[in-house]
Amino acid sequence: MKKDCIISHVRESDGAIQTNDEHQAGVALLAERFAAGFGMGAFGRMMGLLHDKGKERKSFQQYIRQVSGLDASGQSNEDKQHAFVGAVVAQRLYKQLFPFLGYPIMGHHSGLDDYPHYEQKSQQPLPEEISPVEGICSLAMPPEMKGRIPDMTTLKRDMHHIVRMLYSCLVDADWLDTESFMRPDEAALRGGTETLPNLKPKLDEHLNRLSASVPQTELNSLRVQIQHRCRDCAVDSPGFYSLTVPTGGGKTLSSLVWAVNHALCNGKQRIIIAIPYTSIIEQTAEILSSIFGEENVLEHHSNFNPDKIKDEKLRERYRLATENWDYPIIVTTNVQLFESMFSNRPANCRKLHNIINSVLVLDEVQTLPLEHLQPIIDSLDSYVRLFDVSVLFTTASLPALRGDICWGRRCGQKLRGIKDIHEIIPDDWNLHHRLRRVKLNIDNLPITVGDLAVRLSLYRQVLCIVNTRSLAREVFEELPKDETTFHLSRMMCPVQIKETITTIRAKLQADEPIRVVATQLIEAGVDIDFPVVYRQEAGLDSVLQAAGRCNREGKRDLSDAFVFRFAKKPSGSISIRHSVDAWRNLPSDCDWFAPNTMTDYFVQRYARQECFDKANIATLLDNPGEWCFESAAEAFRMIDDQDSYSVIVNYRESYALINRLKAEGFSYKLSKQLAQYSVNIHKGDFEELMKAGLVEEVIDGFYFIPDREQYRADVGLVTESHWLEEILTI
Repeated sequence: MKKDCIISHVRESDGAIQTNDEHQAGVALLAERFAAGFGMGAFGRMMGLLHDKGKERKSFQQYIRQVSGLDASGQSNEDKQHAFVGAVVAQRLYKQLFPFLGYPIMGHHSGLDDYPHYEQKSQQPLPEEISPVEGICSLAMPPEMKGRIPDMTTLKRDMHHIVRMLYSCLVDADWLDTESFMRPDEAALRGGTETLPNLKPKLDEHLNRLSASVPQTELNSLRVQIQHRCRDCAVDSPGFYSLTVPTGGGKTLSSLVWAVNHALCNGKQRIIIAIPYTSIIEQTAEILSSIFGEENVLEHHSNFNPDKIKDEKLRERYRLATENWDYPIIVTTNVQLFESMFSNRPANCRKLHNIINSVLVLDEVQTLPLEHLQPIIDSLDSYVRLFDVSVLFTTASLPALRGDICWGRRCGQKLRGIKDIHEIIPDDWNLHHRLRRVKLNIDNLPITVGDLAVRLSLYRQVLCIVNTRSLAREVFEELPKDETTFHLSRMMCPVQIKETITTIRAKLQADEPIRVVATQLIEAGVDIDFPVVYRQEAGLDSVLQAAGRCNREGKRDLSDAFVFRFAKKPSGSISIRHSVDAWRNLPSDCDWFAPNTMTDYFVQRYARQECFDKANIATLLDNPGEWCFESAAEAFRMIDDQDSYSVIVNYRESYALINRLKAEGFSYKLSKQLAQYSVNIHKGDFEELMKAGLVEEVIDGFYFIPDREQYRADVGLVTESHWLEEILTI
């Protein structure tokens, strides 16, 4: 191949050249296939043909020849910018539709811009050396896409999702074609998973084994009935569905039965399960892997430890699949899912086009943050209408999401809900009554931490859940220190949390004495079964989730769950206080477990909400031509961690991993391993630890607390300096 051609890539291993025409043709083919999934294949093809048009610039060709060694004597001014050229060409060719092409092309390396920055870039003149492009193909908004957009009001809320989805198609196509040429051995590892039709028999086999092995109890019989109902309802058309099943009803397995059968009946390509807490993700992923095989279930979250995959090739395939979610079954976090939907970065958006034509299961949907609920609902609505996604909400406490709900505290603030949600379980099944295993006892008289500790000490097995990490430690410190008492909070690193939950389960199964003081991390979805539960006052949904850790398997006729309030201590954050007020505003004679009571509670809770769009997405993204992609991505954060820091604690092998980080530098695998030993702390606590000289910045953004005394085996990270404590003692 001649070296005077327009070069796109030069392979480092052998110096082979990929021409720009070859690369753009390859990207166009992939992007067209990806975008065809939502009727905009021609747009995908056009983006692919234009995205690297700017590589024809002399400055870029000088740059790539120099850095690749093809022309070491050549001079380069390091001006390798080229994305703006394709965007400008798109603007000239398709004046009415160019934003759909221009934004993705302009941002395929650096990210989707806010409109002022985008307009500034798009005003640049075309370099003289760029070859002319005329009449590549006719391009118009496809009729099938127009048919999915009912009116201009909805169109405004859809447009940024369409642009971002096209962006996803282009970015993934670009990276895949580049990878195929530059790293063919790595590219060959992609794929190789089974399809959903091939996985269905594995689920059927698991259900048959389970049916033959579990005791024939009334509870297990009801679980089977719920599964059969899910299977029968799976044939219905794509849309919004809900599965409202009280704790202990086998919701996880039943939702999977619905998702797999619904996917097969409607030609869906994958199942994505989004979960609020990593503790539930790991539990769910283990169940799914045992059914479908580890090689068919992608676990994608910040605390995932790649070392648990023993097969080296599968481990690398896993890493590659986290980039674009090309897997049949994916288990991820709400944070990963929704922040990607509002991201502007190539790496985060790359996966979005693989959500097209999928089944999305949102577990514990009541945990979705109210301050972002409106853009979350709007995004789900767009994905269902435009991108052939079916959504299943699963919970024991379904929030009020259907229709326009109520006014919030801010004047004119109204939650715009989902037009229609199909509940799988009929009202007359009365699951809340048939699965009732707990009596809720509400104590309106405030108690002290000491009083609570005395009460807990009277039980052989008891779980106590409080609202804050500091309260969890305070109550724990009041209890006897022996092998029967455990503390569980996010002041412990993920690996210790997992170990502690495993120990708790083992002690309960062995019927050994055990008392646990925990934060909310244990109340939703964690499979444990205590005879007695104490719960600090909170929202009704949280209280019922905590009660679900009591008599979960129905081994007792009726167990007790106690709700208490502390004297002279606030319930927690403003959000928790609003939730407590909403619950206490309901009639005292309510059946707290009834679905209609839960609906009334959420209406009360929403009425106390300041706003449902804290990130102001409607202003930033709903006006075509004035999109602020970058600002919206920065503002939309499911977890507000701006005033917190992640630190690595000295526990187990973390010290050795830190030494590797110092010696080898950053790597994906090492960062995932270190995440197992991280704890998030408030900015004030971090600064105090820094002042005491207890925090070491290993490399940029990686903070380590090497002193073992700062991490206690019973309560996790201690933010008070132990040196100060020793000085005061002396």
